[in-house]
Amino acid sequence: MIHDEPLVWQKEDGPFDIIGDVHGCMRELEKLLEKLGYEVRTRGPRGKRSAEISHPEGRRIIFVGDLVDRGPHSMDVLRLAMKAEKDGISRCVVGNHDDKFLRWLKGRDVQVGASLKTTIVESKSEKPKFLEKVRKYLDGLPSHLVLAGGRLIVAHAGLPERYHGIENRTSRALAMYGETTGQTDDLGFPIRLDWARNYRGAATVVHGHVADRKVRTKNNVWSLDTGCVYGGKLTALRWPEMELVQVKAKRDWFPNPRWN
Repeated sequence: MIHDEPLVWQKEDGPFDIIGDVHGCMRELEKLLEKLGYEVRTRGPRGKRSAEISHPEGRRIIFVGDLVDRGPHSMDVLRLAMKAEKDGISRCVVGNHDDKFLRWLKGRDVQVGASLKTTIVESKSEKPKFLEKVRKYLDGLPSHLVLAGGRLIVAHAGLPERYHGIENRTSRALAMYGETTGQTDDLGFPIRLDWARNYRGAATVVHGHVADRKVRTKNNVWSLDTGCVYGGKLTALRWPEMELVQVKAKRDWFPNPRWN
C-alpha cells in the first residue's frame, strides 16, 4: 500500500480539533465532539452505531491514532472516523494499535494480547464487506500529517524534526512507537527516550501514545493521551487557539498497572 504523503494537508490551516487516543471509547468521543460544537447524528444501537458529524463553523478533526483496542466500541469509532474522513471532516494518523489490528485483518502472524483481543471479538459480529472497508481505511493512514504550512505536525507517538514530511519505514516506525532504549521497565513496558526534551523545531508537534493523567507539554510538543480508556479523560486540543477541551471517561474500561 502506498500511504498518503504527510504533506497532503500542508495548505490546510484549520481550524482543527486534535483528539487524543480514543481506544474504542465511543460514548466519550460523542460527548467530546458535542462539547467541541459538532453536530453528531447517530443511528443504531451501540456496537452497530453509525454517526455523521458536522460543525457549523467548518472546524475539522484530526485523530492522533489508536482508534481501536481496549475500549468497548472500536467498530463504532471506526465507523465514525471513516464516515467523517469520507465527508472531508477529519483525518487520522496511524497508531500502533491500528496497525496491529490491520496486520491481523491481513492474516499476518501477530501476537493477540488482551488489548487486541477486545477489537477482534467485536469484529467477529461485523460483515466481511465492512471489515474490508476497515482494512482499506487503516492501510491508507499516513505516518503523520504536516498541517498549517508546516507549523503543525501530528503523529501518534510524536516525531523528531528531521523526519517531518518524510514517509518511509523509519519515520513510520518512529511515528507509531516513538524512540525507546530497547529495554523494559519492571512492569514490562518499553523505556522511552524523552526526545521532546531536546526538541527545538519551529513546528508544534501534537501526539498521543503514552497515557498520562494530565496533558504533557514541553518545547512546543503536546501529548494528548490522558487515558480515557483507563478511566481518565478524552482530550482535544483546538488549533490555532491552543485551548484544551476534555470529557471524563464514563468508567475505567481496561486495567492499567501504572495507574493502580
